Amino acid sequence: MATCFQLRGCGAQRLSLLPLGRGPCPCAGYLGLSTQPKPGLALLRGYAQGPAGLPPALLRTDGFVGGRWLPARAVFPVYDPASGAELGKVADCGAPEARAAVRAAYEAFCSWREVSAKERSSLLRKWYDLMIKNKEDLAKIITAENGKPLKEAQGEILYSALFLEWFSEEARRIYGDIIYTPAKDKRSLVLKQPVGVATVITPLAKQAGIPPGVYNVVPCSRKKAKEVGEALCTDPLVSKISFTGSTATGKILLHYAADSVKRVSMELGGHAPFIVFDSANVDQAVAGAMASKFRNSGQTCVCSNRFLVQRGIHDSFVKKLAEAIKRDLRVGNGFEEGTTQGPLINEKAIEKVEKHVSDAVSKGATIETGGKRHRFGKNFFEPTLLSNVTWDMLCSHEETFGPLAPVMKFDTEEEAVAIANAADVGLAGYFYSQDPAQIWRVAEQLEVGMVGVNEGLISTVECPFGGVKQSGLGREGSKYGIDEYLELKYVCYGGL
Repeated sequence: MATCFQLRGCGAQRLSLLPLGRGPCPCAGYLGLSTQPKPGLALLRGYAQGPAGLPPALLRTDGFVGGRWLPARAVFPVYDPASGAELGKVADCGAPEARAAVRAAYEAFCSWREVSAKERSSLLRKWYDLMIKNKEDLAKIITAENGKPLKEAQGEILYSALFLEWFSEEARRIYGDIIYTPAKDKRSLVLKQPVGVATVITPLAKQAGIPPGVYNVVPCSRKKAKEVGEALCTDPLVSKISFTGSTATGKILLHYAADSVKRVSMELGGHAPFIVFDSANVDQAVAGAMASKFRNSGQTCVCSNRFLVQRGIHDSFVKKLAEAIKRDLRVGNGFEEGTTQGPLINEKAIEKVEKHVSDAVSKGATIETGGKRHRFGKNFFEPTLLSNVTWDMLCSHEETFGPLAPVMKFDTEEEAVAIANAADVGLAGYFYSQDPAQIWRVAEQLEVGMVGVNEGLISTVECPFGGVKQSGLGREGSKYGIDEYLELKYVCYGGL
C-alpha cells in the first residue's frame, strides 16, 4: 500500500492511494494512524504525550513507510473547525516519501501475495476487532478534526470497521472458473489474482499484525498534494488508483492513470435529487429528508442536494420539513450532548453555502428557516430551508455540501425525472412514492448509481456503493467491491 492523505482539516481534500483493498471510510479526515479527526485543543495536545485518556498509538503525526514512523522535513497544521484551535502538526511529505512508500509496498507485495486467504482473513478480522475495541477514542479523533457530532462519529467508526469485517470474510470467497471448450484435450481456467499496489485507508493496521510495507501512509498538505498525487499515480510500480474526492481532482488523477494504463476506482462528487411524489407519505418523506440532508451538516457525498416536490403535496411537505428542522436540529460543538449539527469544515465551505443562499434569494427563493451563519462560531451555519427555488439558481445545479435544503415544485413524473437527470453527476438519488408502478419506473430511470426508495439512509457494507456519469468509477463494498482489486487471468491447459 502507498497512501497519500491530504487533510480536510486544513481545507484540503483527501487523496488516498495503497495496495490490495479499499479502505473502509470514504469521507473521513486523517491525523496519524486513524483516518478520522480529533477532540478539542487542550485535550488533543495531551494526546501526543499519552494523557487525557487516549492511547498515544492512536495519534501519530509522522509518515509511515516500510513499517516505521518517519518524520518529514516540514509539517503543516490541522485545525479544529469548531474553535479554530490548532490540533497538531502533521508531517508534510513530498514526492520522495511517496515514491519510497510505493517501493516499500511493492517489495512487501511480493511476499504478501503468497499469504493464504485464511491468514489474510484473520488479520483483517483482528484489525476489525481493534477498531471496535478503540471505537470511542477513534470517534473523538473524528469529532475534533472534522467537527461532526460525537454520535455520528461513533457511527462512522462502526461503518468503517464493518468494511474490514466484510472483506475479512470475502477474502476467503474469491473463486475462479473452469471453462469447457470444444477441444477435448484442453481445459480452460480463469484465476483471480490481486492487482498489486493500490490505495487504502488504514486505522490500526500495525497493531493487527499486518506485515511492514503492506501499508504505508504519506500525509501531505494542500500545497504538496499535486506533487505527491502525481508521484503515486504515475509510479510504474502502482497498479491501482483509488480516490475519494472532487470530480475536478478525479479528472486530474485519471489523466495520470491514463499515461500508464492503471486500474482506477473513484468516488467523486454528487448532486443527489430527493423527489417527493403526490402519493408519498409526507411524514415518512420528511423523516427521510432530515436523515438524508443534514447528516454531518450536509457534508457527505450522498446527502440530498435538490428537493423536487410535486405540486399537490408541496405545501404540506415544506411546512412539515421546516417544523422538523426547527424542532429536531441543534447546532453546537460536536462533543456537546444533544448536538446534531457541527461546524462546516472551513471558511470556504461556509462561503459557498452563503453564496448559494444569497443567489437563490436574489432570484426569488423564500427562506423558510435559517439562511445565515450561526452565532455559535464562524464555521457554523444555520440549517436552512428554501422554497420557490428554480432551475436557474446555483443551488439547483451545484453541489452545496452544507446544511441547505432547496425545494423546487414540479407537476409531472416526467418533469421530475428530467430535472433529476440533468446533472452531469449521478451518485445517489432518493424518491418517495406509494405507487408500485411508479416506483419501478423512476428507480430504473434515475441516472444514479444508488437509489433510496422511501428511504433516506442507503449506505451499508453489504451493498455496492458508487456512482455513474461524473460521480466516479467502480464500486465499494458488497461482493462486487473486491473485484476492483483483482485481475482475471485465463490459463489454457493443453496436452491432456
